[in-house]
Amino acid sequence: MAGMRPFQKLILLAIPVIGVSLLTTGCETYRQKNKVIVYWRAGDLARAQAEAVKRADKSAGGKDAIIWRLEEGTTLRAVGKYQESNKAFDQAQTKMEDYAQMAKVRLGQEAAALLSNQANLAYEGRSYDGIMLNTYEALNYLALGEPEKARPELIHAYQRQQEAVEDNRRRIEKTQAEAAKNKDSALIDQAEQDPTFQAAIQNSMKGINDIHVYADYVNPFTVYLDGLFFMADSTGASDLERAHKSFQRVAGLDGSNEYVQRNLTMVNDLMNGKPLPPTTYVIFETGCAPIRDQIRIDIPILFANVSYVGAAFPILVPQDNFLPWLTVTANGTNYQTRTVASMDSIVARDFKNELPVVITKTVAATITKATAAYFANHAVNNQNDLAGLFMQLATAAYQMAVNIADTRTWTTLPKDFQVCCFPTPPDGKIELRTPTGTRVVVALACGNEAKNDLTPANGLQTSMNTGSVLSVVYVKSIAAGTPLLVSQFRLQ
Repeated sequence: MAGMRPFQKLILLAIPVIGVSLLTTGCETYRQKNKVIVYWRAGDLARAQAEAVKRADKSAGGKDAIIWRLEEGTTLRAVGKYQESNKAFDQAQTKMEDYAQMAKVRLGQEAAALLSNQANLAYEGRSYDGIMLNTYEALNYLALGEPEKARPELIHAYQRQQEAVEDNRRRIEKTQAEAAKNKDSALIDQAEQDPTFQAAIQNSMKGINDIHVYADYVNPFTVYLDGLFFMADSTGASDLERAHKSFQRVAGLDGSNEYVQRNLTMVNDLMNGKPLPPTTYVIFETGCAPIRDQIRIDIPILFANVSYVGAAFPILVPQDNFLPWLTVTANGTNYQTRTVASMDSIVARDFKNELPVVITKTVAATITKATAAYFANHAVNNQNDLAGLFMQLATAAYQMAVNIADTRTWTTLPKDFQVCCFPTPPDGKIELRTPTGTRVVVALACGNEAKNDLTPANGLQTSMNTGSVLSVVYVKSIAAGTPLLVSQFRLQ
């Protein structure tokens, strides 16, 4: 670079730096990259599974390892590959635990994110991810006929719910402390308090403000399954007491669910020495959980010679293509499934709790990038007008390229978990009926050698061996037009 003027050297150095940054950070969001959910919604489980496995293996050592393992675990579970599903969930869980022990690494990543975006941080898993991970592992073990392995998973899921509130409090306090120590803390506070900015943030929340949310980090389905398991697989009075408390907790969240009230009566009778009657449970997973998209909002900070000061924030988008209920006919009586847990509510609560942290971190990163752009542009403008124009364009392009929100979220979770229960019919058969007209006849699995595989069904009879006290028919519907997936397992 001999003979070159200083500003020319600066430009020459800036070009590769910006180019590398554009290539390494990219401008494609998780939603745009995620082909799994496209195949999933279409009911193409084979391609969804293949894509999830490919993505998970490719990302095994990277920042997105956890989210792709979660998607992989769900798709494998959907096709009845329960052992492989648990392997994927175990890998995700190991990564989550590793990140919990790596505070120094996270600090380094946070510093790097100030010059890029939150999507470039490692995805460490959200609170509801861990709870659902253990819940699905428990269900997988029950489907495999291994209730002794389901027990610790449910205990772990319960512990996660207890710890999540405190974890969230610490996360918010840590972010606020870091923002206060930031050299641009005054600008961060000014931007966050700006009325126009606040109005834009509130407008972005319109889609979820009306969603009823549960108490912090409670997943009522996990709690309900906990009650059901410890009632059916009780080893003594403490298990029955745990089951009773779990059903009470779910009833406290929605006292109108008649099936939860029936379970409370059953566990009370059991505690008083009365045996459980032969009972059939239908658990119905329907629809897809909310996805994350992004909205771009201008940050109210003025810098001369900086042509772009904006930030991308995540928004939550509920998915509405789902079956609202399932009608079950047993021994001539109709039963309609009732919602025991809405993943919309669970995800919305987590999103709202996380949003203050996301806003502060995103605003801080935007100010850092804008400040860097200002000084770069100012330095070059003092040397040459044309070079200054070039630098303004280059810094604006860089900021726009890295200005993406973190839209990573577990997209293959359902929208709702619903349940119904009733006396097991004498003929051992039930009929499932959807609002769209699909009818499926199921021969109940009650024998000691019940085969626990998951079978796509659309107007067909699914048959299994017969004979247990408590049997569970697990039904999954991904979208209104996709076939029902029906499996069974025994609880006693």
